Amino acid sequence: MVALAFRKLAGMVFTLVIASFIIFAAMYAAPGDPVTFLIGNPENLTPERIASVRAQYHLDEPMLVQYGHWASGVLTGDFGQSFQYHQPVSALLAARVPITLSLVAYAAILLTVIGIGLGVMAAVRRGKAVDTAITGATTLAASIPSFVLGIAFVALFAVQLRWFPVAGAGTAGFDRVYALTLPALTLAVTALAIVSRVTRQSMIEQFSSEHVEAARASGLRERYVVRDHVLRAAWGPIITMIALVIASMIAGTVAVETVFGISGVGSLLVDAINTHDFPVVQAVLLFMVVAYMIVTTIVDLLLPVLDPRIGRRAVSA
Repeated sequence: MVALAFRKLAGMVFTLVIASFIIFAAMYAAPGDPVTFLIGNPENLTPERIASVRAQYHLDEPMLVQYGHWASGVLTGDFGQSFQYHQPVSALLAARVPITLSLVAYAAILLTVIGIGLGVMAAVRRGKAVDTAITGATTLAASIPSFVLGIAFVALFAVQLRWFPVAGAGTAGFDRVYALTLPALTLAVTALAIVSRVTRQSMIEQFSSEHVEAARASGLRERYVVRDHVLRAAWGPIITMIALVIASMIAGTVAVETVFGISGVGSLLVDAINTHDFPVVQAVLLFMVVAYMIVTTIVDLLLPVLDPRIGRRAVSA
């Protein structure tokens, strides 16, 4: 486990360096001169003012030198100054990240409970009407874009029925849970098909295993066979897929937060792109990369604990 953790950490550092360089280079190559956005008023676009702004933000230096300034600041938590808000980018992220993480956590709970529940029902009733209905319904839900589903939810549950607020993330506690219910459901519904299908397929593969047949031969009731032998042996692929879906949800918040008017990281990214606020775009993209890496790495480290067979294969490799 120690060797596996060390390899994962080294891989994370290497991936983070490459990803940070790609993110910075993409912003460097983006169309438009950031100096024009920094100065603002076209009447102030004098050669002296342009030269002063370029020197202040290191824009007159080669790209690699600029990347070095930015990367060294990132290591100390300094992501630069926002062009639009004229505030430290780190302060903007600190205010927005908790809201996005709350939304993703809420959606992850809904996704895990509903997705696994539907997958178990489909596996137990495989080949029957329940299995067909669950597979068809989840596939249909996954085919609907999240922003379309979000607009439909707002129109029905917020505007017509008035069960939930139209926009906003609430303040704290139950009010936040209440306000984030529709956005979290929107974020989770599109991924239900993936989790439910992986759960169904993994369990079906275990139904024909020798340990399951032995449990049935010993007279164990079917519900205990499903819970203690089938589902327990199928956890590996299920947890892996849930982790991948949750990690990708962080990027998926861009559309959902925009539809529901939530002031999270996703909406911050949209505003920054529209206003060419390059430091904010770089910081948000880097945050998404880091969050994805952290989630997937945690799962890679936990899977050998849940299934010792995976640990033995990892060590032998």
